[in-house]
Amino acid sequence: MTARGMAIVGAGEAGCAAALGLRARGYEGTVTLVGDEVHEPYERPPLSKPGADGREIEAKPIITRALLDSAGISFVSGRQAVSIDRAARSVAFRDGSTLDYDVLLLATGASPRRPNAWPRSERIMTLRTLDDARRFHRTVRSGLRLVMIGAGFIGLELAAVARQSGALVVVVEAQDRILKRAVPTAIADIIAGRHAEAGVRIVTGARIDAVEAEPSMVTIRLASGETVQADLVIIGVGASPDDALARACGLACDDGIVVDAHLATSDPHIFAAGDCCRFPLQLLGGRHTRLESWRNARQQGEHAASSMLGDNAPFNAAPWFWTDQYELGLQVTGLADPAAESIERRLGESGIALFQLAVDGRLIAASAVGPGTSVAKEIKIAEQMILGGCRPDPVLLADSSVSLRSLMRSAQPAEGKS
Repeated sequence: MTARGMAIVGAGEAGCAAALGLRARGYEGTVTLVGDEVHEPYERPPLSKPGADGREIEAKPIITRALLDSAGISFVSGRQAVSIDRAARSVAFRDGSTLDYDVLLLATGASPRRPNAWPRSERIMTLRTLDDARRFHRTVRSGLRLVMIGAGFIGLELAAVARQSGALVVVVEAQDRILKRAVPTAIADIIAGRHAEAGVRIVTGARIDAVEAEPSMVTIRLASGETVQADLVIIGVGASPDDALARACGLACDDGIVVDAHLATSDPHIFAAGDCCRFPLQLLGGRHTRLESWRNARQQGEHAASSMLGDNAPFNAAPWFWTDQYELGLQVTGLADPAAESIERRLGESGIALFQLAVDGRLIAASAVGPGTSVAKEIKIAEQMILGGCRPDPVLLADSSVSLRSLMRSAQPAEGKS
């Protein structure tokens, strides 16, 4: 690989969005997309959601190789980048090949965190890749004792899938409740209640003192004195940015590759997007943050394409997350703040939304849970209100007889917003 042009390291959501975005914006030069997995680019969110019962899951493609070929995008799979020569503008790969570039995008993603002191065992795993997911779905069966470490989105999704397959599921969470950093307590309580109804046991405020792995099982000893035994343990306690490549070549990093509002790194010829980067979030007044989110990765990939071509527009979007568990759909926009005022709004007979207002009255976050995709419309409008700096009347916001869209039109925007 020696052709110059636009190079993208990482063939996930951000990398693919950038590659397609370059073509959509009229770039006619060489575009090379390099992935470290042997598979064609695939969506990660479905990995923790599809059927179990031992069925082999199929990858949902982000884009097929045929479509990449038709767009004139060179796709290379199974190639791991090991170093960047910034002076020569060249990326070196483990197999000895190199890729020269005019502009480089790092879309390397993130990897699941795993406690260093834990033993290595086939019965202890994380889930990030298609191969991980296939192993999980092949293993989960009726009567299997599964312990899920962590009660975030991924952990709870996997717990739901396993329980629906008949597994005996225990979720161990260090915080005092599930989804502590993601949603308000009222929303979390609904999700926790649904898991309890399904027969999942959730242990909160739990500290793990020891983990012992044997060929036949894993024993987890909690600080409370309780012992939990498992046939399979899955660790779902967040992810660390894959920024080693950037660090090694001297790019600024701080829990992720540090970028500016245009997604440029400390090297003007290198950009970063997706889970691997820490960027200034306009909704937080430009404070740098890092998001692990499917849509953020896609949006940043698209924006990076513009920036790589010289567009100086800053990246600005409202965070959005979703999870499906049993028959429930949970969606979140903005970033939840435990200190913010929360306004509850009923959505029909079985849905609920929580809106969070800043001290100045601006809507800064919203989360909603209900059957299927029933909450999607409300969250979409809330996202528009957040981006518009709207300051809705709290009384009207709580009144489900008042259309949220009409409230958006009438809500006074925050100072400096139009």
